[in-house]
Amino acid sequence: MRRTVIPILATLVAVVAIAAGAFAVNGGSSSITKARLERSLPTTFSNLYVQRARIQGRTDVTAASLHATAMCDKGGAALPDVGPGGDWNCLMSWTDPQVPMPQEGYGKFELNVHSNGCYTAGAPSKLVGFMTMTDATGRTVTNPVSEFDGCFDPQGDNTPTGNSFPSLLSVLSTTVQPTVDHRAPIQISCGTGDGGCAGTVSATSGGVSLGSMGYAVKEEQTATLTLPDPMPAGASDVTFTFAPTKGVASTKPTTISSQG
Repeated sequence: MRRTVIPILATLVAVVAIAAGAFAVNGGSSSITKARLERSLPTTFSNLYVQRARIQGRTDVTAASLHATAMCDKGGAALPDVGPGGDWNCLMSWTDPQVPMPQEGYGKFELNVHSNGCYTAGAPSKLVGFMTMTDATGRTVTNPVSEFDGCFDPQGDNTPTGNSFPSLLSVLSTTVQPTVDHRAPIQISCGTGDGGCAGTVSATSGGVSLGSMGYAVKEEQTATLTLPDPMPAGASDVTFTFAPTKGVASTKPTTISSQG
């Protein structure tokens, strides 16, 4: 029996090794890359954004004046930024005198990228509007930058762009559910960006300090932070203040009602 099992195990090991090698080669040779997307997306977007401005009757922006810049990521920090798929996210900034960028300095675009170098991009509605818009004559028309298609040369320039944007820290909790020892937890998320989110959070409740603690969250990950000191009896809310050392967080304190 042992003489039979050993050759079978050896064969299985060889098959797994060959499959792993093939996967590595195929993944590494993909023409769908971060650098190519980072060059293509701003150009496609800028041309369509100018088209949108003309529909609105505006003449104060051009593709060149927008200075659009993108940073792209596939599937978060744990995955290589290469290959087709619907898990590409790109952060992009541009300059429009009538549309200021938010605090983080960019908008987030969600992309479905195909193996032929073409993609469909969904833009952030808070910056470009929804699927329809009103033109200069008052008619309802399609918004060309709400969702759009683009393509790049699969053999085009693949030199790293060096573009970088910070991750945005967001508060996910809508209420505070105190722990059994009356401490205040808060759930946060760290968005797409370079370097993740890190810093210090402090909190107060009913005029009492709940202490402070450090946090470090990788991009596109969530975490629950529980302040070290207990809430006072009868407290109706908790105010959290973030001091980031990596990434971007709101400069204003966040007050959340307590269910305890």
